[in-house]
Parts: sequence; C-alpha cells; structure tokens
Amino acid sequence: MNKLLGFIDLHNGEEENAKVLDNVVRNTSFRGANLWILACAIVVASVGLNVNSTAVIIGAMLISPLMGPIVGAGFALGTYDFVLLKKSGKNLLIATVVSLLVSTLYFFISPFKDAQSELLARTAPNIYDVLIAFFGGLVGVIAITRAEKGNPIPGVAIATALMPPLCTAGYGLAMGNYAYFLGALFLYTINCFFIGIATFVIVKYLKYPLVNHVNKIKQKQIRIAISTLIVLLLVPSVYFAYEMIREKKFRARVDEFIKSEFTDKGQMVVHKKVVVFPASKIELAFLSKQFSDQEIAGLQKKLLQYQLPKTRLVILQDSIIANPSSSNEIGYMLSVQKELEKRSLNQELVFKEMAILFPEILPISLGNHEYYLGTDSSRQVTVLLYQNRLNLDSANAAKLQGWLQQKLQKEYVDLVRK
Repeated sequence: MNKLLGFIDLHNGEEENAKVLDNVVRNTSFRGANLWILACAIVVASVGLNVNSTAVIIGAMLISPLMGPIVGAGFALGTYDFVLLKKSGKNLLIATVVSLLVSTLYFFISPFKDAQSELLARTAPNIYDVLIAFFGGLVGVIAITRAEKGNPIPGVAIATALMPPLCTAGYGLAMGNYAYFLGALFLYTINCFFIGIATFVIVKYLKYPLVNHVNKIKQKQIRIAISTLIVLLLVPSVYFAYEMIREKKFRARVDEFIKSEFTDKGQMVVHKKVVVFPASKIELAFLSKQFSDQEIAGLQKKLLQYQLPKTRLVILQDSIIANPSSSNEIGYMLSVQKELEKRSLNQELVFKEMAILFPEILPISLGNHEYYLGTDSSRQVTVLLYQNRLNLDSANAAKLQGWLQQKLQKEYVDLVRK
C-alpha cells in the first residue's frame, strides 16, 4: 500500500517552495518584453482565427505568457498572500485589456470579416470547457512545482486555450457582435478561474506555508466566495452543454431523415440549411425533383417519425408548392437553375467546345454543388443541366461525362436533363 501511495505522491520530485514561489511571482509581471510577447501572440492567434488555421492558433498559445498571473492568483489564494493576489489581478487585467485592444484593432482593419469555425467554437462555452481548464490547470501547476519541469506547459497552453477566446472577444467588439463578445469573454473567464482553482487545490495539497495567518472566519469567507463563483460559472456552463448535446442529437435526426427520405432514393440535395434555435427548421433544395402539396404535407408528418416535432420543413423549388399561410408555411422557393448560375464555372468556354463535340445537346448551366450524404459529410459534384436537341444515348452520355471530368479536372460529374 505504501508503495502504491509512493507512486502517486506529488511530494516526490517536488521543487523547493521558495524557488517555486519566486518563479511564480516573477512570471506574474506584464511589463516590457512580456507585454510585447503577449501583443505579438495575440496578433498571431487573431490571424489563425481569421484564416481558420489550427496550427497558427496553437503556435500563438505556445508563445503566450498569459498563464503567469492566473497561476500567481491561485498561489496567492492558497497561501493567503493578498499582496501577490492584488498584483496578479492587476497584471491579469492589464494583459486582458491589451489583448482585447490588439485583437479588436486587428479584426477592425482585416479585410476578412467572416466568422470561421475556429472562431465560432469559442463563442458558446460549456461544462467541457470547465473540465479542460481545471485539469489543464492541474497539469500546469504540478509541472511548476517539479524540480524537473519537463514539457507539459505547452500542452497546458494548448488545452486551456486562453488566447483564442480573447481574440474572439476582440472580433465580437470589432464587428459589433456582442453575443460573440460575451460568449468568448465568458469562456476566457472560465479558463482563468478554473486554472486558478486548480492551482489553489495543488497549493493546499502540497501544504505551502501561509504568508498571512488568517483566522477561521476569514478562511470560511474565502471558501464561500470561491464556492459561489464556482456555482455561478458552472450553472450556465451546464446549460450550454445541454443545449449543445440537444443540437447534436437534433442534427443527427435531421441527417437520418434526409438520408432515408431523399438521398437513399436517389434525390440529390443541392442545398441544406438546418436551424435549431429559436425555432427548428429544415431548409432543402433539390437538383431536379419537384414536390407536390401532398408530398410535402406527407414529409412534414414524417418528421414525427424521426423525433423532430415542432420542426418546419421548407423545400426550395421553382414554383409555389404550398400556400405560404398554410400550416406547413412553405411558400415561394428558389429555382435550381438560379442556384447553379450562382456557383457557375467558366461556362462560356466549355459550352463552345461542347457545341462542337456534342451538338445533340443544349447546355443550360454548369456549376458545383455540395451533395449531402445524410451525415455531416458532403461531396462536391459538378452538375451539367441541359436540354436535348437530339436523343443523347448512353454511350454519348458516358463520353460527355468523361470529357467534362477531364476538362474540368473534377472527380464527380452528373448530367441532368431539364
């Protein structure tokens, strides 16, 4: 039993308390070089979010000195060093304000304003972010207290992701999107707080000496304050996690519905939009299939079979297929031809050659479409919409398809007669 306890005892390989505390205090400061490094790291992280590059974002987190004052605050709480706590809080505030200013300025002048997936991932924190921050913080503070540091600090910087939430908050300010700003700032707050709490836990476990001897009443007040903050941050995080799980289940059911009712029956979906909140809606468009009122009403009822109640089905097509004021609320829809034209390739040149090689057809539109496979995956298909001048037999159709694949350097080409 003693051998087992020896394996997990954190006192093994521990650095001297005085050296650890000295290192922690030095890293809380944000002046001179540290401030410049932080500003540069913020720019790098902002560029990574802007161009949706995970590698660039990770690089920014590796060079960021942002964890210093957060760990300092955790040590200060654990040792009741209120001078260090004040210093750490002040420096964390300076670092946060500088980071927000730099990222806001970058996104304000950047020509690319679209919110990419890496950025959107930092706008809705949940309980999983709490777990990442806490256990990442544990790794960080354990590494700081070791005589041989090893290499876990970069891993902690990546896991807890302090930089991207700040940059996302800056994006929200630059774009005037306060929902993004508040969501990202909440994620940043979660990361800071639970890294600090993890530090506090390890400091108490390792029995670091108290700087100030605080009476039991004061200790109890500190514990109540920490517990209250934990609850205040956990409750919305749990709610967001619940909403995230609910959305994933909803999208999985939508994919099952589309696969079973459409793609498995050979109907190509060229447009898919799923809205979960505040009102559920599935919006679809098809390459050539036209639906009657009765078919749409039947599909609307079938949504119940896929556990999609209170979900509105919208099908985009050429004509009015239902009265907009009906219970299905399906009105005027897009035409597939217009959708093709929006995504058209260099039609004019291709059509001139096609007129010589395949005079029996009249090409109308040529464009790329995302073909949804009934899951989160999709496949890009190049579609030729045409009319017959003469009958196009199977041999010539295969020849035309192969020619288009070679001409356009596309793996998937479909021919659709209007």
